[in-house]
Amino acid sequence: MCAIEAGKRGRRVAVLERAARIGQKILISGGGRCNFTNLHCRPENFVSANPHFAKSALAAYTPADFIALVEKHGIAYHEKTLGQLFCDASARQIVTMLESECRDVGVRILTGIDVRSVERGNGFIVAAGENEFRAASLVVATGGLSIPKMGATSFGYDLARQFGLKINETRPALVPLIFNAQDREHYSDLTGLSAEVIVATGKQSFREKMLFTHRGLSGPAILQISSYWKPATSITIDLAPGQDLTASIRNSNGTRRDPPALRGALRTVLPQRLADRWLDLHPPAAWSNHALAEWERQTHNWAVTPENTDGYEKAEVTAGGVDTNELSAKTMESRRVQGLYFIGEVVDVTGWLGGFNFQWAWASGFCAGQAV
Repeated sequence: MCAIEAGKRGRRVAVLERAARIGQKILISGGGRCNFTNLHCRPENFVSANPHFAKSALAAYTPADFIALVEKHGIAYHEKTLGQLFCDASARQIVTMLESECRDVGVRILTGIDVRSVERGNGFIVAAGENEFRAASLVVATGGLSIPKMGATSFGYDLARQFGLKINETRPALVPLIFNAQDREHYSDLTGLSAEVIVATGKQSFREKMLFTHRGLSGPAILQISSYWKPATSITIDLAPGQDLTASIRNSNGTRRDPPALRGALRTVLPQRLADRWLDLHPPAAWSNHALAEWERQTHNWAVTPENTDGYEKAEVTAGGVDTNELSAKTMESRRVQGLYFIGEVVDVTGWLGGFNFQWAWASGFCAGQAV
């Protein structure tokens, strides 16, 4: 995106790609259909030490702008849920579109380029194998540490440090959470079961599906909250959002007050095995209205203290990164080093699940491309 915009302005641009082919993360995203943006993209959908930093770029290049580009290339798309837009056919169409746009403005894309060093003299000197590239401007769009098997490295952060920029601590985000030993013993055999829940930590909450795995919890609700979770703290799970499961039992003298009655009520909102397991592990202390109300409260406030996340191997993105105080919010240029830019995931701006990280990539790339 940055190369395209710079090329439109008549700049001579080379994209140095370490991988053998471009756009690999695009190709695997959205189950191979690329969740390329989100209709409801707002600054509030991003995690950063500075929540205001992304506002300028997101306003400069909006989802409507990227949709216009997709439509220009005749790519059919659809909205899945919650404003998430996907290609009807294949993520390959997005890569082809970007390649075509680069070609039209004379951008050279070089693959299999392993950069050995970057020096700053009269401009920037990038050494890669036998080649040496010289340029007045250098844009770092190297991504984060997520999915190392696809080639993710710390290169972007190392380069930022080389030039004296501060890095905010990185961590896996949009990642499954691992049960502690006790919860693993209680729930790991429920692998594959899912339920719509509200998951919260601090002031942040998400209402989406949660999935049990053999190691812990996953699904959209968990991936979302993982970006906000801090080690050694708990998350709170409402297993029955908007439901008062014991109301009919508490309010009627004629209704049975026993495990089968409660089990039946719980099975109306949870998969049968999960409902039964929850009741086995959390039976009401008694059958009085007060005890049932306390059981109800527990069911809406299941406190889980994860042992850890599933790590960068399973994380969709990396939170943290180049401190936004080091960069111009309008151009992504380093405040310390003229001509040096950082865009996309390498910056301390992390989107929610659902196309937001792509929109940050497009928007930050656009802004840098207007300035280089």
